[in-house]
Amino acid sequence: MKPVFVQIKCALGQAYTVATAIADAEIASEIYSTAGGYDLLVKFYLPEGEDVGHFINEKLHAIPGITDTYTIITFRAF
Repeated sequence: MKPVFVQIKCALGQAYTVATAIADAEIASEIYSTAGGYDLLVKFYLPEGEDVGHFINEKLHAIPGITDTYTIITFRAF
């Protein structure tokens, strides 16, 4: 399993709704609210070989209230 982190910008007033939708979809390992340029930080575990772009486009961008994402692909945990 490969961890991928995604920062998410939400439409105004939609952060909790988006976080709940992600949790209900059972696709994320952890979901955090954040301050700054993004509203949420979400950790996903993808199977080796799964296309990150397709996952983000099909599973995440389909959730209403998301206006922007920034994906961080990881290489190694220390």
